[in-house]
Amino acid sequence: MSDLKKELHQLCVNHVRKIMEATELAIADAQKASTDDTKSSAGDKYETGREMAQQETNRNMAQLNEANKLLVALNRISTTGASAHAEPGSVIVTNNGNFYLAISAGALMLGSKTYFAVSPASPVGNLLSGKKAGEEFTLNGKLYKIESVV
Repeated sequence: MSDLKKELHQLCVNHVRKIMEATELAIADAQKASTDDTKSSAGDKYETGREMAQQETNRNMAQLNEANKLLVALNRISTTGASAHAEPGSVIVTNNGNFYLAISAGALMLGSKTYFAVSPASPVGNLLSGKKAGEEFTLNGKLYKIESVV
């Protein structure tokens, strides 16, 4: 089962790295646009273009900072061992889906199964945290029975 945890963990890391790569590319594009913008006789067009490029760079820098925080959070999660109750790094199998308690990364396909990577701070992650096999919770009017926690 620790192989499953390691594979899910790696899928989450890959998800964050893709976000980081796209964000870094967007930052480079915005900075290039800012330096390529030349002053024209249109008055404030140059300054407006530079300001818009700077705002785009700032937004992307904030997104890159958030992605770095996700990577740090993933690095703190153990991919070995098992716990009797759901905690960060746990794989939780329910009658209505499989969950990986780590970061919010959406649906992860592993073989023929789908696992939903959820943050402990998310609504579903909050409901899962601390639960054991055999316990139940309701989400959006749907009853979930926990079959196993690893």
